[in-house]
Amino acid sequence: MATTKKTDGGKTAAKQPAARKPAARRAAPKKSGAKKVDAPMAKPEKKISVARSKAKAERSAPAKVPGRKERRGIVVSDAMDKTIVVRIDVAQKHERYDRVVRRSSKLHAHDEGNVAGVGDLVRVVETRPLSATKHWRLLEVLEKAK
Repeated sequence: MATTKKTDGGKTAAKQPAARKPAARRAAPKKSGAKKVDAPMAKPEKKISVARSKAKAERSAPAKVPGRKERRGIVVSDAMDKTIVVRIDVAQKHERYDRVVRRSSKLHAHDEGNVAGVGDLVRVVETRPLSATKHWRLLEVLEKAK
């Protein structure tokens, strides 16, 4: 049933249904004539003398644990038994504002011998969960507090 609509001239005219717009067509992928390029070649490894690598290994106390994250931080609390709280400070350049932004995070680390004190610079390594909040272990005390 067509509806009637009064126009300016006082005459009645049948209202036309709105025309349907054609569905958007997907653009077919363009076939380019470019050839596939192989992955870039890997950089050649640097040659390190054996004497240099041995000397470097002797300087660093405990060897780095493969596949584990390591962090350096300052002990802010040693009040708990066999647990220390370590503050990790990070300074990074802000992507948009090009300013240095300093952030810090605290983590709980296991200290088996209660050797670390407040203010010490320590190295901690990630480990299996030891408690609800402890997922790190004290590797070594790098510098004692004054």
